[in-house]
Amino acid sequence: MKKKMTLTESLTISSMLFGLFFGAGNLIFPAYLGQAAGRHVWLALLGFLITGVGMPLLAIAALGITKSTGLFDLSSRVGKKFALFFTCLLYLSIGPFFAIPRCFTVPFETGISSLLPGTFNKQLGLFLFTLIFFALMLFFSLRPGRIMDWIGKFLTPMFLIVFFTIMITALLHPTGSASGKALGAYAKSPLLTGVLAGYNTLDVLAGLAFGIIVVSSIQAFGVTEPDQIAKETVKTGILTSILMAIIYGITSLAGATSRPLGIADNGGTILANIAHHYFPGFGAILFALMIFIACLKTAIGLITACAETFNGLFPKYSYNKWAIFFSVFALAVANIGLDAIISISTPFLMLLYPLAISLIIMALTGNFCHFEKSDCQIITAVTFICALGDFFKTLPSQPAFLVKIYSNLPLYKDGLGWLVPFLIAYIILAIRRLIKGNKSK
Repeated sequence: MKKKMTLTESLTISSMLFGLFFGAGNLIFPAYLGQAAGRHVWLALLGFLITGVGMPLLAIAALGITKSTGLFDLSSRVGKKFALFFTCLLYLSIGPFFAIPRCFTVPFETGISSLLPGTFNKQLGLFLFTLIFFALMLFFSLRPGRIMDWIGKFLTPMFLIVFFTIMITALLHPTGSASGKALGAYAKSPLLTGVLAGYNTLDVLAGLAFGIIVVSSIQAFGVTEPDQIAKETVKTGILTSILMAIIYGITSLAGATSRPLGIADNGGTILANIAHHYFPGFGAILFALMIFIACLKTAIGLITACAETFNGLFPKYSYNKWAIFFSVFALAVANIGLDAIISISTPFLMLLYPLAISLIIMALTGNFCHFEKSDCQIITAVTFICALGDFFKTLPSQPAFLVKIYSNLPLYKDGLGWLVPFLIAYIILAIRRLIKGNKSK
């Protein structure tokens, strides 16, 4: 029995995990953050790193430290019924409902569409592109045993080569400085705005979802002892987080120095402008290639994670059947359009994120606080009830009566109405357990 992985094996899994995490959204959001935050770019970036890097790292650590085999195993600490509900909802949300369709549409909207002739029907172009993307994604996803090779050894290095080619050029020859006036919400509260922007990467949810792939990859290298798997999982998460933080910093700084190229309302346009400026004539193709690779590798990982999880939960249907079903469903949703996907997904993310964060914190501190299942259930119930307020507020058609009731919660206007009630419930139950534990001694 192998006791630990070699450095090369650790780097291979870290490269794979980075590839799974790092989709187009991970480029687009920090680029916009940098341009909008201006002179406050570093403070906004700090907030972004908290939810875009820190929380995903804690998600991976929670799976490793608790020796969980996946999200269902981890969330079973609250209860089997909750574990089934939360696992299905999370995987469907970051899988075929929202995240995978976004992987289909973002490369087209931000890169490919600009390469099409002006007379070409855009809806037809989207359909044809998503068919090609669908075929490639499904081809790789039906071979899950090769995912470390596909993503860790090939797609991620390809992405990094194109990324650094564009970004290092931009940083070495900046068109402006990162000292401009902050815009919008970044002018009032750059740190909190950065925290909320990190939500959009979906990486806290992805950290929980990709745990099953990380664990199986470590086992594939011959490490089977639970304690060692836990250590390797945490080590992999740390290496991945360092690389993500570096790239977020580079992208944000490139965005902050790009204002002379034009103020844009989204990160995709900002990155496209940078690529066009530094690589005239070739920039559009280079940018489209970077976004395409970023989205393809993430989509492959999401389909693989979803299919493996649902095959484990509902073994009546094989892995291949789940992979094909989720791929076809995502193809259909993708053709609704990017704006529609984002508007529908936001409320569900506002509900899922608090539940995920509370689960991660309870998992990491459960042994110290001596939480029992009833404690986890109370904390989760409080979090869920209060997170419903943020869910209702972000619905396309808001229920005014419920929004008015929830508006009394602290931080509700900032999209964090769940946080204070969660902390109160968590602290009260933790103190109660610690006092009870000391008395029993």
